[in-house]
Amino acid sequence: MLSKSKLVSSQRVGFIGLGVMGGAMCRNIIRRERFPLVSFLDHDAGAVASVAAVGGSAAPDLRTLVDQSDIIVLSLPDGDASDSVVNSILPLMRPGQLLIDTSTIAVRLAQEHARRCEAAQILYLDAPVARTREAAEAGTLSTMVGGSEEAFAMGQPLLECIASDITHCGPAGSGEVVKILNNMVLFQIVNALSEAMAIASRAGVSPQLLADVFEKGSADSFALRNHGRKSLVPGNYPERAFSTNYARKDNAYALTLAQQVGVKALGAEMMERVFQRAVDAGFEQQYFPVLHRLHEVS
Repeated sequence: MLSKSKLVSSQRVGFIGLGVMGGAMCRNIIRRERFPLVSFLDHDAGAVASVAAVGGSAAPDLRTLVDQSDIIVLSLPDGDASDSVVNSILPLMRPGQLLIDTSTIAVRLAQEHARRCEAAQILYLDAPVARTREAAEAGTLSTMVGGSEEAFAMGQPLLECIASDITHCGPAGSGEVVKILNNMVLFQIVNALSEAMAIASRAGVSPQLLADVFEKGSADSFALRNHGRKSLVPGNYPERAFSTNYARKDNAYALTLAQQVGVKALGAEMMERVFQRAVDAGFEQQYFPVLHRLHEVS
């Protein structure tokens, strides 16, 4: 874990994408008061209002946001959204600015964005984030960062506002590699926990007891203590959390990466089938551990 600098930066920040994670991250950047100006933009007026309530400046358009920013942060739902915004803002950006994309996108897309930024003398970091929305609100996310040492040095004070664990993973695209594989593993663990709880329940042992015992042994994990305890056991699968659609998207990125490097990822292939069943059952907008309902009724 990196120590957090208390110095106030002279860099101004523009933030695009105020969803569940992005809104929380932007609020933390404003609250830490390390930057002289934080401007933000989103198509959802309610999201803009929730961030405006803690300070900063709602930008009227992309050009204004870019003009008054030294660092621009993206927090977007997928690669298509990221690519669309990058296509829109790159012609407006100037040499020396830094673009940080905290979205989870395909590795090759992150590398393409980095190449385009380099050609325009713009610094670039792919810095996808992990952990829960509670961690986003608390500023204790984990971020996995890809990009040059120069870009990382410029972006680190901002990343310290949103994350308690910051790992520079290597050149552009490396952050996405690590984040995608983190999620690939997480999905398979949650699915295994779901199967175990369904089997235990039918065998006369409560999922709560199973979780209690797992936490004392080798089956303990972050997934158990968070997704298991807070979602699988109580049957809590809210919307506006990390949905089945988002999870399936990240798993697809992992499958694509595996194919590109010549690895047969059987676990990820299995999860694609599980996610497809969850979508077919109408669970696409609910928190992805809702896949447990497939096991409960199978």
